[in-house]
Amino acid sequence: MSTEFSFSEAVLHWYHQHGRKDLPWQQHISPYRVWVSEIMLQQTQVTTVIPYFERFMQRFPDVQSLAAATQDEVLHLWTGLGYYARGRNLHACAQAVVRDFDGEFPRSVDALSSLPGIGRSTAAAIASISMGINAPILDGNVKRVLTRFFAVDGWPGETRVQKQLWQLAEQLTPAHSSREYTQAMMDMGATLCTRSKPACGICPLQPQCRGFATGRPVQFPHSKPKKEKPVRSTLLLMVRTPDGGYLLQQRPQQGIWGGLWSFPEAADAATAHTLLQSLLPGARTEDDGEWLTPFRHTFSHYHLDIQPVIYRLTALPAAVQEAGTSAVHWYNPDSPSTLGLAAPVKMLLQRHSSEELI
Repeated sequence: MSTEFSFSEAVLHWYHQHGRKDLPWQQHISPYRVWVSEIMLQQTQVTTVIPYFERFMQRFPDVQSLAAATQDEVLHLWTGLGYYARGRNLHACAQAVVRDFDGEFPRSVDALSSLPGIGRSTAAAIASISMGINAPILDGNVKRVLTRFFAVDGWPGETRVQKQLWQLAEQLTPAHSSREYTQAMMDMGATLCTRSKPACGICPLQPQCRGFATGRPVQFPHSKPKKEKPVRSTLLLMVRTPDGGYLLQQRPQQGIWGGLWSFPEAADAATAHTLLQSLLPGARTEDDGEWLTPFRHTFSHYHLDIQPVIYRLTALPAAVQEAGTSAVHWYNPDSPSTLGLAAPVKMLLQRHSSEELI
C-alpha cells in the first residue's frame, strides 16, 4: 500500500509543479475534445498533433458537425497525420454517438469501448479526464513508465506483459484526482521518462525505480522482436491534363490509404498502358510517360517502393470528364478540392503543380 501511495503522490506532485497544462485539448475540456486529441495522439507526437487538432476543432467544433461531414472532408483534414484508419474510425464513431447516444458520449469505460476506434485505454482517458471517472489508462507513455519502474521483462505487446501492466495500472491509479493523475502519467512518459534519453536525474520516481537501479533504464520496455519488413513496389500514374489537372482515384475503404484519393496504380509499364486505356478510352499522351525519381514510403509492416510516372494528355478525355463517378476525380492543385490525399500523393502534387504548362 505504501508503494501505491508514494507512487501516485509523487506523480501528482511532479505534475502540479512541472506538468504541461496549456495544451489545446487541456482547455475547455469535454469528452469530444479529449476523444479527438487521444485518437490523434496515438503513435503521433504532441508537436505534430497541435496544428491538426486546432484546425479540426475549427472545422468540426462538436460531434454533431463531425458526424454530418463527409468522409472526404474528414480525411482531408487528416492528410499527413498517417494511420488513416484512425480518421475513418473517428468519423464512424461520431456518427455512432449522434445516432445511438443522442450526441452525448456514454459515461462508462465499457460503453465508450464499444464505439468504433476506441480501445480500453482511450476509453479510460476520455472517462477520467472529461468525466472524472476513476479509470486506469495504459497508452504507450504509461507502459514505458510502468515497465521501467518495475523493470518488467518482455515486449509490452505480449498478452502476458499486457495483462501484468494493466494490473499495475489498476493498483496504482488513485481513487482521487483521476483527471490529474491520468494526465500526469501521460505527461511524465512524454516529457520525462522518454524513450531514449530519460531524465532520471529529476524524476520523482527515481529512488524506487527498478529500471534505474539496473543502470540501463532504456532497456525497458523491451523492444518488439525484430522482423524484416517486406518490400513491395508500385507505379503511380500521374495523368496530367493540358490545364494542369491530375487524375485521382478513391482507394477502397480497407487496406492502405483506405478511403483516400491517390493516383492510379500499376505493377509495371505494360499494366500501366492497359489501365490508362481502360480509364481513358481513346486518350492520347505526348509521350510514353516520364519516369520520375523513385522513392520509398514506409508503413508499419512493409516498405513500398514508388515509381511515379507522368503521362501528359494532349486533351481532356470526354469519357472520364462526363463519367461523374465518385471513384474518379480531376484534381487541380491550383484550386484544390477538399479531399483526403495519401501523403506521397500530396507530396507529388505539391512538387509538380508548379511545373510549367505546355
